[in-house]
Amino acid sequence: MVNFTKEKAQMIKVIEGYELKKGAAMQPVFLKLRSYAMTYPGFISAEHIRSVKGSPISALLYNWKRLEDWEIWESSSLRQQILHEAEALLISKPRITIYEVIPTSAWTYTGYKP
Repeated sequence: MVNFTKEKAQMIKVIEGYELKKGAAMQPVFLKLRSYAMTYPGFISAEHIRSVKGSPISALLYNWKRLEDWEIWESSSLRQQILHEAEALLISKPRITIYEVIPTSAWTYTGYKP
């Protein structure tokens, strides 16, 4: 069994998933989102992933120093404007999932008991 110590998270990861219309080119939108997010305090990084099978889903994976930093970017009028401009490419609104990062160095092994 692995236990997690109650250390404050060093950062959060945000997965912002997009279900795209067929043939939608989201790369320019993602580039714009990442470029502007980089100017906000607490931004660490972002990467773009997309499904290789099944429905056309893409996601931006963000790393932020704190939840509060993400929330400022998430509610910014700039981000809202970019997403509004991209609505024609989307089947639905982006789905956002937020995770706190718990470094493996914070784990403790308590022993395996069958």
